Amino acid sequence: MHNSEFPKIKKAILPVAGFGTRFLPATKAQPKEMLPVVDKPVVQYLVEEAVASGIEEIIFVTGRGKRAIEDHFDVSYELEDTLVEKNKQDLLEIVKGISGLAKFSYVRQPVPLGDGHALLQAAHLVDDDEAVLVIFGDCIYDSEVPAAKQLIEAYEKYHAPIVGLTEVERSEVSKFGVIAGEKEGESDWKISGFVEKPKPEEAPSNVVAPGKYIITHEVFEVLKGMDSGKSGEIRLADAFDIMLRSGRPLYGRTLEGEWLDTGDKFNFLRATIHFGLKHPEVGEKLRKYLNGLMCGHKF
Repeated sequence: MHNSEFPKIKKAILPVAGFGTRFLPATKAQPKEMLPVVDKPVVQYLVEEAVASGIEEIIFVTGRGKRAIEDHFDVSYELEDTLVEKNKQDLLEIVKGISGLAKFSYVRQPVPLGDGHALLQAAHLVDDDEAVLVIFGDCIYDSEVPAAKQLIEAYEKYHAPIVGLTEVERSEVSKFGVIAGEKEGESDWKISGFVEKPKPEEAPSNVVAPGKYIITHEVFEVLKGMDSGKSGEIRLADAFDIMLRSGRPLYGRTLEGEWLDTGDKFNFLRATIHFGLKHPEVGEKLRKYLNGLMCGHKF
């Protein structure tokens, strides 16, 4: 098969319809995806990663109370005018750049019936012959090659659905989708089984899916055919399981870089410190502060 038969991956779906209960009360009136890591909301890191990987169109699957995401990626005339008046050119460029990152569209998931159900809300915006990048809303990677680009490269090699993978401590596996499979070369897996949130003693490995995928038209077809999965929801993990049982190929790519999960309080703070130390404005001060804490200084 010639590569020309496969259209380039130009679209990404970002499901952001969850309630963010782990971050209450901060998420009572704003989406967890809009919580700032230093000075950028989590969701902007994900959009920038997608755009740096060649994505031109971002499809958000939103729910109630997610208007702030739409506003963030829209043009803000009042703010831009104010920055012009105050001659804050550097901030103006930053703000104007956000709405121009990609073409944005929004679909609603009216009831939270699982991550697979969220993806189905966007299925009509994806052509039958194109694969699409999927990034869940709390999976930031800091890497030389954007994590999404690593997955796209794997798709261009295998032309099958790709699961982004990482290793965790076995005690942590029950939070994730866990794979069984065989290594193909240095960083790829041919996946033979996919189990959602198993008990540590029942997990087939400690290799898990942190929340980045390439899915094909076939995955949408399987999701459409599911009433509800094992958990009473339509889940991507169950769709992968159905595909594997019918002999369809599924591959994984171990993601290079530092995984910064923003899905719980501790890891959110860790991500903030990680990016804070790299930030030109506050990095040096933060390093001194942390070193002082280590040495037992009072602040």
